[in-house]
Amino acid sequence: MSERIVLQRRIRAWLILFTVCLVLSGLTAFPLVTEVRWANSLVDHAWLSRVGEGLDQADAQYPFLLYGTDWLAFAHLVIAVFFYGVLRDPVRNIWIIDAGMIACAGIIPLALICGPIRGIPFGWSLIDMAFGVFGVIPLIVLRRLVKRLEALPATG
Repeated sequence: MSERIVLQRRIRAWLILFTVCLVLSGLTAFPLVTEVRWANSLVDHAWLSRVGEGLDQADAQYPFLLYGTDWLAFAHLVIAVFFYGVLRDPVRNIWIIDAGMIACAGIIPLALICGPIRGIPFGWSLIDMAFGVFGVIPLIVLRRLVKRLEALPATG
């Protein structure tokens, strides 16, 4: 099997892994109230209880606030669609991987700045930052694989 085919398969596998995780992460924002109720039934944690109370109150009195999490979910799905471009032509669309890496890096300052402003405990901000740290790993691997693919001699 040629090196080009091996690289293309590895790129496809890493891309599918990243995209599936991105979609699943987004889909979890839709049933947020139910998920937090479920989490609170399994774990006794003060902050999680507070979040649950806030979500229940928002859901009962101000359900339009939860529309923001619907948009969060939608944004994840839209971002995932862009990665289809990498699937079609990894070398030409490496900029999508770069943009994803920038977005992952942007999670860190967002959590560090907005977390304290919104009263989020630092430990929970660390969990948010982990999405950027762990999200960038498959993108780094993808970028390296695409660069290797790009360096191969053209086939004719």
